[in-house]
Amino acid sequence: MAACFTLRSTVLGRALRGALRPARPAAAVGLRFVCNAAPEENKRVIGLSESTEEYKFVERLIPPSRVPAPPKHAGPTPSGWTPPADSPPPLPYMIRRSRMHNIPVYSDLTHGSRRTTLVRKVEGDIWALEKDVNLLNFL
Repeated sequence: MAACFTLRSTVLGRALRGALRPARPAAAVGLRFVCNAAPEENKRVIGLSESTEEYKFVERLIPPSRVPAPPKHAGPTPSGWTPPADSPPPLPYMIRRSRMHNIPVYSDLTHGSRRTTLVRKVEGDIWALEKDVNLLNFL
């Protein structure tokens, strides 16, 4: 087993030494001679063609720069998502939707039974919002 390990380590060491050793200048010169051996073959011009029809496949790979506007629905979607109203209701406060068009209300359960609700992006009278939320909790 030890002999096998020694043999493998020496083979690996030789391979690594060969890979890490800087290239000899003679090898690079030889490559240049091979490349310059047939100059008329290297000067062949490859024609480029630009196709706008195939760009639609590239556009699918580019991520969008912003989230698209949500589609108009008559009611909630099967997942429960409802689209934003055209005009906000006449309340003293407003909760702006997130950039993904979701309502920024988050619930958390800590210590096994403590329920907290976090409402973000509130604009206007936060005390009126607190009063309305407390009314809903007691119903």
